[in-house]
Amino acid sequence: MSYFRITLIRSAIGLPRRSSDVLKALGLKRRMGVVFHRVTPSVAGQIMKVKELVEVEEVEKAMTKAELHMSRKPDPGYYVESRA
Repeated sequence: MSYFRITLIRSAIGLPRRSSDVLKALGLKRRMGVVFHRVTPSVAGQIMKVKELVEVEEVEKAMTKAELHMSRKPDPGYYVESRA
């Protein structure tokens, strides 16, 4: 089963209400927010309505909130080999 990974790139401020309603239906609330939806024609149609605002990837599995957080967390730049 594959999923759409949808990321809101641009804000819907100043756009018609129809665009912001589609974003709400997809579950996108703020910029750089990520949601996962199964690949279906209805979701694909919603994405096409706001294609200029979102970035879409097709992935094999949906990530949990914790997995998303860990994927965004930057490398600290150092490693502690042993504690004193």
